[in-house]
Amino acid sequence: MIGHIWRRTLAAGALAAIAFAGVPFAAAAPVPGNPQEEPDFAESQPGNYLAALIASANRDSSAAEAYYMEALRLDPHNPDLIERAFSAALSNGDVSQASALADRLLSHDPTNRLARLALAVNAMQRGDYPTARWQLQSHDAGPRDVTTSLLIAWTYAGQKDLRRALDTLDRIRDPGVAAFRDFHAGLIADQLGAAAEAQRRLKAAYETDRNALRFADAYARFLAAHGDKDGAGRIYAAFAAAAPHNPIVERGLADIAAEQSPKPLVASAGDGAAEVLYGLGAAGIRQGDELPALVYLRLSLFLRPGDDLTAVTLANLFEEMKKDDLAIAAYEAVPATSPLRRDSEIQAALVLDSDGKSDEAIKRLTAIVAARPYDPDALAALAGAQRSAKRYEEAAATYDKAIAAVGIPTRDNWTLFYFRGICYERAKDWPKAEDDFKKALELYPDQPMVLNYLGYSWVDQGVKLDEAFRMLRRAVELRPNDGYIVDSLGWAHYKLGQYSEAAETLEKAVDLKPADPVLNDHLGDAYWHVDRKVEARFQWNHARDMKPEPEDLPAILKKIEVGLPDGAPDRPQPDDAPAKAGGG
Repeated sequence: MIGHIWRRTLAAGALAAIAFAGVPFAAAAPVPGNPQEEPDFAESQPGNYLAALIASANRDSSAAEAYYMEALRLDPHNPDLIERAFSAALSNGDVSQASALADRLLSHDPTNRLARLALAVNAMQRGDYPTARWQLQSHDAGPRDVTTSLLIAWTYAGQKDLRRALDTLDRIRDPGVAAFRDFHAGLIADQLGAAAEAQRRLKAAYETDRNALRFADAYARFLAAHGDKDGAGRIYAAFAAAAPHNPIVERGLADIAAEQSPKPLVASAGDGAAEVLYGLGAAGIRQGDELPALVYLRLSLFLRPGDDLTAVTLANLFEEMKKDDLAIAAYEAVPATSPLRRDSEIQAALVLDSDGKSDEAIKRLTAIVAARPYDPDALAALAGAQRSAKRYEEAAATYDKAIAAVGIPTRDNWTLFYFRGICYERAKDWPKAEDDFKKALELYPDQPMVLNYLGYSWVDQGVKLDEAFRMLRRAVELRPNDGYIVDSLGWAHYKLGQYSEAAETLEKAVDLKPADPVLNDHLGDAYWHVDRKVEARFQWNHARDMKPEPEDLPAILKKIEVGLPDGAPDRPQPDDAPAKAGGG
């Protein structure tokens, strides 16, 4: 849901070049986390240093910062400790502390670019643009990189020096980042009252990539503010046609319809620098580079606290890092007036649900639905949390409301029918479940998850076997590296007594998902029936040690003890089969 809010700003290669051209990151720098209690400091420097290393390994940068600072108090001139404490503070969002450490770090390593960047950002936040520029130029040893040029241009903008700001940007010659250059040139020109130049530059950036949300939003805001509301509406409408339901675009269209001019994308030079850093952070996420992304987003929020899109992007990153508490806090930091607030509230609840806290998620989502009873996204999220809690009949009823709220379903709505079908199947109402799976395939033909679930269910019931195997094979063709889907095909062979084919296919599934207890259990069963009994018990022991579902453990233990009976396999109940096939 949140993922559609921001799209690529530039081509991936160009973004990677921007992200790493000017600011290297130490490989040992810790990743942030969320401490569960106050640090219990050791009495010695080595003890605190070791605790900091452990906190870093646990992705807990708050504790890492605290322990490094305590170690540094006991050994204040240690350059390695200074650098590690600086990195931890920056990753933890403690930019003021990081800036204080940056001064000490530069006394040992004057070329440290990240320290210079932190000090430049701190100076920008104070409005001290000459100092910010000096820090940026001090680490500019070779041909100036894109990051440095963009930030230096914003320091000139802070001093109302349009000519030098644009001259700095126009020295960026790389065509791969021309749109990014024009985007910031347009923002600067608009802020300094050069409307014609701003329009030319913002239009150039937009026309380079009309699917970039930031480019479209900035240009539409500019046009609306300068009286061309029709033009602004066309830009938003074009974006909405390509990427429906974007809340930022919907807010822009609503403002135009209400004869309200959207505010400029940036309101100050500090905001402009924050926008540079936000773009780099978003780029880092897309490239899978968590640490640079985290640092850029932390610095961006330091310059522009409470920015909704940056907060959401940071929350996305924390989700990817499996830091659920921090993700929820970031979603909750989105202002109540933001168009992203609704999705942020829903996403925070979904994080709770994915963390096994379904009751709390249901409580939050029930309140959201009470306030917005016809919101299909909120209803679908509530239904999903109810499904996670195995409240299948309630979930099916909530999916009914979500489907009704959608109106005429499209391909994008296939999941509503798929998950409602799972709820019906688990509630032992197979006719309704089958109808929903077929409807999901009607909306999204060849959807591999639906092919897998419906095909496996038919095999388990011993009906429509030819069509079922066609579906399962097609699902494997579409997702050959999905261990659960490969397992479904192998288990279907097993159910029909085709043990050699089952063992061969289930081996592939376990290779893809070696730590899954169900897949290891299935492979053990297949091995038993091809007279590989030692290997069968080996797989069952694996399954036992992988924390299977409590209801599955007794059967696994019995098989380890006495094996399986000869002849046909013991068929599971139909409502269990798709779950064992990875269907939901």
